[in-house]
Amino acid sequence: MVESHWASGKNKSHVGSSEKNSTDENNCWLNEEYEIVKECHPCTDFEITSKSIGVCVATHFKELLKCRVSGKIVSRSCDKVAWLEERNFWIFEGCMFVLGLISTTIVFARQKILDHQMLRRVQRQLASGV
Repeated sequence: MVESHWASGKNKSHVGSSEKNSTDENNCWLNEEYEIVKECHPCTDFEITSKSIGVCVATHFKELLKCRVSGKIVSRSCDKVAWLEERNFWIFEGCMFVLGLISTTIVFARQKILDHQMLRRVQRQLASGV
């Protein structure tokens, strides 16, 4: 299934499995107000393979939060990175534009060749008197 962060989903910005991957003391963001210290970003390959940060296992993305009451800085799993998704979209759009230009050029060149062949056939038929 393909979905975007622009799609309506009641702004689900974290994955429920992150609660299983961290202890209760790291889930302070569930019970108290928090501020986002670092936006959603990809986990490093080391964090994913070593499973040193449990929240990286589920989605391979994390964001850093600071709980206001306890003052703890914790990680939370998140679905997607907005700038990464937008970059991938524009790369795809650029590739499709270039592919479209190449296809259009090939079609026009082929049409020109076919028109030239048809014109030569007509000239030969007129020259032979048929």
